[in-house]
Amino acid sequence: MDIKDQGKTSTGMQANVAGLLCYLVGVVTGIIFYLIEKDNKFVRFHAMQSIVVFGALIVANIVLMFIPVIGWVLMPIVGILGLILWILLMIKAYQGEYFKLPIAGDIAEKNS
Repeated sequence: MDIKDQGKTSTGMQANVAGLLCYLVGVVTGIIFYLIEKDNKFVRFHAMQSIVVFGALIVANIVLMFIPVIGWVLMPIVGILGLILWILLMIKAYQGEYFKLPIAGDIAEKNS
């Protein structure tokens, strides 16, 4: 789908910029854009995917924190993978793509 075909957003921003901003501060901006954007499916999709993905990463880090040794070793790996995913999702949203992650994308699609 081309960026021009994504329609207007209720925020007055271009859809690709709003999509990128959904990921900027993870769950926080995902929730903000999910609540304020009522019309644009592209922005709502990226907002919900941000909520699901970064919410899951937060939960994973909390769980790993309480697992001695193995959890402590895995936490930095999850952090690095989260950083890579964060950058990738922002780039894809800015390019105007519905970049759908396996589980989170399905949830986001159903709720956008």
